[in-house]
Amino acid sequence: MRRFILGITLLIALIGALGLYWYTRPLPVLTVTSWAGPYGRAQASAQMRPYAADRSVNIHLAEWDGDLAELSRAVTSHIYKGDVIDFELPKAIEACRQGLLEKFDPASLPAGDDGAPAARDFVPGALGECWVGSVVYSQAILFAKDKFADAQPASLADFFDTVKFPGPRALKQGAKFNLEMALLADGISPHDIYKTLEGDDGVARALRKLETLRPSLLWWHGGSEPAKLIQNGQAVFSTVLNGDIFDARTDMPGVIWDRQLYEFDVFGVPKDDPRKDMAMDFIRYATGSQPLAHVANWVALGPARRSAWPLVGKNPELGIAMAPWLPTSHFANAFAVDDGWWLIHGPALEARFQAWLTAPH
Repeated sequence: MRRFILGITLLIALIGALGLYWYTRPLPVLTVTSWAGPYGRAQASAQMRPYAADRSVNIHLAEWDGDLAELSRAVTSHIYKGDVIDFELPKAIEACRQGLLEKFDPASLPAGDDGAPAARDFVPGALGECWVGSVVYSQAILFAKDKFADAQPASLADFFDTVKFPGPRALKQGAKFNLEMALLADGISPHDIYKTLEGDDGVARALRKLETLRPSLLWWHGGSEPAKLIQNGQAVFSTVLNGDIFDARTDMPGVIWDRQLYEFDVFGVPKDDPRKDMAMDFIRYATGSQPLAHVANWVALGPARRSAWPLVGKNPELGIAMAPWLPTSHFANAFAVDDGWWLIHGPALEARFQAWLTAPH
């Protein structure tokens, strides 16, 4: 009997010790490197904290500025600042080409909440050899509604129609986006844009189209400039990033989403990261339908997969329905910017664009 009681006592003690260890044990740590500001906070609320609770993981949020030299040093030294990195797509493509990222199998991604396989659910361009798309952002067009009494502009072609819709136009200075816009407005098929721009005649055609705006063309550089140019009467049209449309909503100019040019932020995992299995698991979770929709509840960035679009609700702090402000809610004629193509051809085209810009006229 004494042995029995002693055995039961030891068993209870062992169970207690195991239970105490379970509740006090150090949790595995995963570091997600992203951007400062509202986007990083949205990811923390919608993706990181829910994942940490679901998987019993301690997630650390680190910040970075997109410097690939820092990532290269981490891969070389095996001292990793982040196990998952949120990239702007051009940087992810460049990092992948330099061998700095783990390969990712898109077939491992879960289906959408509506049952759609990931390969069909993610929008074109979101899935790559080393990355998975998280959010979509785009360049659209603002216009001054009060300047056009007879008819309101509604298309990219209207942006270039200075007879029907006279007045100054504003563009962000640079070859990228502007050359694509010009050719799309000039009737080139979206599928042929980059093939056309690989030839001298195609670039010349795009510049001729931009030349039609030259007499009153203005340039903006960032932030809230496009909305201010419209509101102050300095321009009747301006290209604009979609996040700045949301920021200007209280004094809203007109918006043209036709032929918006879109890009991505994507997730990638540094090469040989010792926590790569956990990092991949986080990416599969974070790019599910619900987490992506919840990110869009916080910031005006579209989910990179279609099954998330109908799940977007109101901003938790502002009480504003977010769907109307997302680029993915106006996606019928959206144009996918080929960032891989620009990494190859961008320097030469930028030089040619700058020569056009500074040439006498």
